[in-house]
Amino acid sequence: MTEPSNRIVVIGGGFGGLETAMRLGGSTARVTVVDQRNHHLFQPLLYQVATALLSTSEIAWPIRHLLRRYKNIEVVLGKVVGVDRQARNVELEDGAILPFDQLVVATGARHAYFGHDEWEPLAPGLKTLEDATTLRRRILTAFERAEREPDPARRAAWLTFVIVGGGPTGVELAGTIAELAHRTLPGDFRNFDPASARVLLIEGGPRVLAAFRPELSDYAARALAKLGVEVRTGHPVSGMAAGEVSIGDTVLAAETVIWAAGVQASPAATWLGVSPADRAGRVKVEPDLSLPGDPDVFVIGDTAMVMSEGKPVPGVAPAAKQQGRHVGATLLARLAGDRTPRPFRYRDQGNLATIGRKAAVVDFGWIRFKGGFAWWMWGLAHIFFLIGVRNRLAVALSWLWIHTTGSRSARLITQRDPLVGDD
Repeated sequence: MTEPSNRIVVIGGGFGGLETAMRLGGSTARVTVVDQRNHHLFQPLLYQVATALLSTSEIAWPIRHLLRRYKNIEVVLGKVVGVDRQARNVELEDGAILPFDQLVVATGARHAYFGHDEWEPLAPGLKTLEDATTLRRRILTAFERAEREPDPARRAAWLTFVIVGGGPTGVELAGTIAELAHRTLPGDFRNFDPASARVLLIEGGPRVLAAFRPELSDYAARALAKLGVEVRTGHPVSGMAAGEVSIGDTVLAAETVIWAAGVQASPAATWLGVSPADRAGRVKVEPDLSLPGDPDVFVIGDTAMVMSEGKPVPGVAPAAKQQGRHVGATLLARLAGDRTPRPFRYRDQGNLATIGRKAAVVDFGWIRFKGGFAWWMWGLAHIFFLIGVRNRLAVALSWLWIHTTGSRSARLITQRDPLVGDD
């Protein structure tokens, strides 16, 4: 029988949590993975679902399926609302209690609106499959509304797409929406030209892709401009209302606004009863990723403020996977009786971002690429990290078809958006 001291609860089935669980698969520990959704999501390609390039099933997999071969792992579908560290319990919204001896918190991040949470209904972000299908619905519905709108000013507002935030997500969204308007949709409508759509990328800082080298950032801005994207830097969004967005003193009529400007950590700090390490709400951890004063509680991924070799670890998928593997290895060592602290060492695997169909930027630090070759590298890297041969083939074939024909098979408007009402 499993010893009580071997009860390990992992909160979150994302990159970090899944890696931790897989490392513990087949061990003597009794592992429980709890998530409020039943699927693991490959977030780097989420924007492609939002822009009708891929379907939801191509970038998400049931957590139970991924962990089914590990008989010592149980999966629980539920929403965590608290952690009682004294009683060693995880509390779920439905009142259920998950006891633990060791806890791994890998709950990721959510959107941050910098004190303007009232903007969220007007400018949804992109973190979940629900977000992606919401954005896809709003983007495609905007073109449908433009087709039936007789007033030129109102039609222009429906055909104006504003993306707030010039990081990789914002750049990738802007580029692919521009390609949707200029390459995919022309010929589908009778009362207007989809190529007349405006796509604006708003970045409050001095340049897009600030985490990349300046020359790659400059290339990205030029590539976006070539696609027809209007890039505005140094002018943060100052206000928002239904059908309009304010950029500095300029008010722009736009029915579709997408938020890609910031993230806020999950409420893990509140659950754990600690003070957040920064304004994003992340939890400060020890070098081995454990909670200060509580070596049996680990916090990883976007939820944690992690330092490695004197530098903060970025909140990207490769970092979360590395942290998950590290914590899994630490817990395996403890099961064998070794409680020696093991400092986490982050291995930077570089930054990648795509800008439309034939352009991307890749920065590995020691070497950098841009253009078509970088686009192929970006695609191969993402296909490699997808889970399962079926998904790799499906995504590769979808991209090949889109690259060859320009057609997007996932252009489906599903469900109703209460913000824009029914047709």
